[in-house]
Amino acid sequence: MSPAERERLLVKVVDALSDPRRAMSEGRPHHKAKSRAIDMLTLHFGSTGRTIYLAEEMAVLYPGEEPFVPDILAVLDVPQPEDDPRMAWVVAEEGVGLSLVLEVLHQGDRKKDLVANVDRYARLRIPEYFVYDRLRQQIHGYRLPGPDAARYQRVVPQMGRYPSAVLGLDLAVVSDKLQFFYGMAELFGSADLIGRLKGMMESLEARAEQAQAQAEQAQAQAEQAQAQAEQAMMGLQDAILAALEMRRIACSEEARLRLRSCQEPATLQRWLLRAMSARTLDELFAE
Repeated sequence: MSPAERERLLVKVVDALSDPRRAMSEGRPHHKAKSRAIDMLTLHFGSTGRTIYLAEEMAVLYPGEEPFVPDILAVLDVPQPEDDPRMAWVVAEEGVGLSLVLEVLHQGDRKKDLVANVDRYARLRIPEYFVYDRLRQQIHGYRLPGPDAARYQRVVPQMGRYPSAVLGLDLAVVSDKLQFFYGMAELFGSADLIGRLKGMMESLEARAEQAQAQAEQAQAQAEQAQAQAEQAMMGLQDAILAALEMRRIACSEEARLRLRSCQEPATLQRWLLRAMSARTLDELFAE
């Protein structure tokens, strides 16, 4: 491409990107739906490792055609560079045209997206074209029946899902949002994943707090049981000393220390029974 041709190309790109008619059709709902779709697709193909090029709001130039700026474009078998220097998709330079276009229609030009683009994209041999009509919560799908076809056929939904052969995914409207499915699995965007991870973390934290509370409760119960056991043993010890005193058997300091240091309930119970009839400390502590 000569310098003059490149200059003319850049002018067309700038014109396409700054078209005031497109700016007027933009709105927050349109932007959110478009950004969520490209986010889901980027995460999915990044994780599967499939070679596909995705771009949002990139000017496209076919030879001899006026430039256009689709909401989302996809090109099969073209790698997605991490730092993409492209300002536009120039078919003459890339050597390949688009594989799929996805438009989000909200308050924009319905005739352009649902009539003019259907004819134009088919004439340009773009294999698939989908429109997410966000205002009416509908999906329109179009596919070329063959490589030489120049007219689209409508994609027939299957149980509410519109299959895309290019993406290998199904499109559907779920809870008033455009959703993609990989087989039976629903794709998630970054915000969805962050929300799910946050929910998982909150659940794990709640379970950890519950486990901690249960452990503390068990510890308290164990301490209470220990205190009750100590009180019971002290009661047995006091009962033995009372029995000895009642029977006027002098209890030496050594015997008292031995009695207080005993932590075996069975031994204390045995000594208590002996204290009722023993005549000396030796009889009490006999093995």
